[in-house]
Amino acid sequence: MSLDAPEKTTPQARKITTKPRVSDQIFRGVVTAFSFSALVILALIALFLFLKGFSALKAQGFNFITSFEWNVFVDDTGKEVAHFGLQAMLVGTVVISIIALLIAVPLAVLTALFLTFYAPDRIKKILITVIDLMAAFPSILYGLWGYFVLMPMAIYWAQLINKWLGWIYIFDVPEPIFSRSPFIAGIVLSVMIIPIITSVSREVFSQTPLDRVQAAYALGATKWGMIRAVVLPFGANGVVGGSMLALGRAFGETVAVFSVLNIVYRTNFQVLYTQGGNVASHIIQRFGEAGATEMSALIAAGLVLFMLTLLVNFFANYIVTKTVKSGR
Repeated sequence: MSLDAPEKTTPQARKITTKPRVSDQIFRGVVTAFSFSALVILALIALFLFLKGFSALKAQGFNFITSFEWNVFVDDTGKEVAHFGLQAMLVGTVVISIIALLIAVPLAVLTALFLTFYAPDRIKKILITVIDLMAAFPSILYGLWGYFVLMPMAIYWAQLINKWLGWIYIFDVPEPIFSRSPFIAGIVLSVMIIPIITSVSREVFSQTPLDRVQAAYALGATKWGMIRAVVLPFGANGVVGGSMLALGRAFGETVAVFSVLNIVYRTNFQVLYTQGGNVASHIIQRFGEAGATEMSALIAAGLVLFMLTLLVNFFANYIVTKTVKSGR
């Protein structure tokens, strides 16, 4: 008796497709919609500022950015005359931001190096949590801290700087008044932006190729020698990008600067003297008493600050992204 051999059946070929599942398509659509909503919101903000500030921009022209005068009055004929120029506050914005960067960048880079290469794991986790928490603090808290805690100490520091370096113009003062100065405002801003620079720098330093680190140790380098020869050159662009991200926040800071600086519409390069301002603090100072004409000018000033901050942040993101992807 012979048994029939079982028929050989060829299994049906599995269909391979790159089409995502329905759930994945829905999730991708939701995420994409939320991503584009941020761009839409930014565009709507820019459009609103442009429409509300267009009359001032049209009346003042390019002088709105280059002029140093901000004045509105009624002449003898009863006609309202307005001269709006933002240059003095733009200069103040740059001066205060540079002071903040000069203080914040060295401290932030050293902190990032300590967290990446020196800190024990337990301390590292605690410090990272504290730094992230500092980045989330409202600016009004920094302003109050700067006014009540920092200012008495900063006045003494300013007096010392003026005593020993007063022969330099930027450290000279017309009168011996050192409170509420651009120097103090810059210190407050530096404390605000240190967490931003530290976080970006730490992320970039952690991307340093391990083979370069091991090669430096193999050649007999100490840890600090390895950091100088490998880590700092590798992460230089990332530090610059993080600093520019922090610069974007410093440009737009309002309450903290307003709390520790006498807002005077005048170009002031003497950083220890008690007058100055930035664009954001000028807007908040004039907003309550502004008429229709000046309100349009203030909104136009907000548009200028919005575009300036946006350009700085885009450029900073480009530098950071290029640094991490290219490994340079």
